[in-house]
Amino acid sequence: MNRRVIVAGVGMIPFTTPRVSESYDVMGEKAARAALADAGVDYADVNQAYVGYIYGDSTSGQAALYGLGQTGIPIVNVNNNCSTGSSALFLARQAVESGAAECVLALGFEQMQRGALAASYTDRPSPFARFDEVMDQIQPRTEAPFAAQMFGGAGQQYLEKYGTSLETFAQISVKSRIHAANNPYSVFRDPLTVEEVLASPHLYGPLTRLQACPPTCGAAAAVVCSEEFARKHGLDSSVVIKAQAMTTDFTSTFEDKDMMKIVGYDMAKAAADAVYEASGVSPTDIRVVELHDCFTANELITYEGLGLTPEGTAEKFILDGDNTYGGRVVTNPSGGLLSKGHPLGATGLAQCAELVWQLRGTAGARQVDGVKVALQHNIGLGGAAVVTLYEKVS
Repeated sequence: MNRRVIVAGVGMIPFTTPRVSESYDVMGEKAARAALADAGVDYADVNQAYVGYIYGDSTSGQAALYGLGQTGIPIVNVNNNCSTGSSALFLARQAVESGAAECVLALGFEQMQRGALAASYTDRPSPFARFDEVMDQIQPRTEAPFAAQMFGGAGQQYLEKYGTSLETFAQISVKSRIHAANNPYSVFRDPLTVEEVLASPHLYGPLTRLQACPPTCGAAAAVVCSEEFARKHGLDSSVVIKAQAMTTDFTSTFEDKDMMKIVGYDMAKAAADAVYEASGVSPTDIRVVELHDCFTANELITYEGLGLTPEGTAEKFILDGDNTYGGRVVTNPSGGLLSKGHPLGATGLAQCAELVWQLRGTAGARQVDGVKVALQHNIGLGGAAVVTLYEKVS
């Protein structure tokens, strides 16, 4: 079976810093309730649930959803690093599309600690061991957080290849704050200047601290269902998942000795190409994108990975304003990970929520004109990339 999958409801809570965060179960329940209310369905109508998080004990998903009731449905806990939220959505979409379920809840949350990401277990092999080994052959190690070294190294490689200025990388953070100013769910909404971004503490390569996403807590959710279920319950059927693809690392990730590929460029490009082929939609048709801007360097190289601009032209794309309102495609109208925040398990579903609001025309001051299709890109090192195309239908 290959059925159309409707995104009937979305919900999220305002993202915040670890210092003032609620516990994961409270956040998760609130986001799930918001998505169910938006869809107009009861938890008793949900057949399955997929719950994503990274930092938490097993069955934390059950702990978050049992506040809605104990209905006996399958609840599957998902961990795919920073692409966890969209991985949960991928599984929910598959369940509906295949006919295994009529209505499925995808939930993501994260209760993070302050400071840079670090390994939780030091008594066993790291899943990043192969990445570290290859990275050590390409660039020198520093005391910077490992993610900053990876993405900063990718940015440095791009800079050296194309002569991109440091100011261009910084401009992405400036743009992010401008967009986030109109998003009540964002952590950081105060404006920045290029000078302020560049003057913040240096991390690695072209990156400074204000070009890195902050540790964030939060939750987001989506309710997906079949057309038959939507008709039966009188649900809003205006937004559908037109195409979706997930990829993992290729041999090129490790064999090509390329920092851009280490951080997932090939995964993202392959997933995006698969989505374009399956949907018949071209990158030139896209007017709004939520992409994985964990660092400014990743946003810059992802413009090209997603086909939004040809290889080697990302700087011109930015300087011409083609990545924001008034340009060709609005990237991260929510403020993205850089400003909205990045609660790892929730990010993919927060991206989903923003794009559903854009397609419904209910994004308020963030609204992009004439949105008919919307693209989502969510990536996790280790690795997994999920690219999703949403469509507004009559």
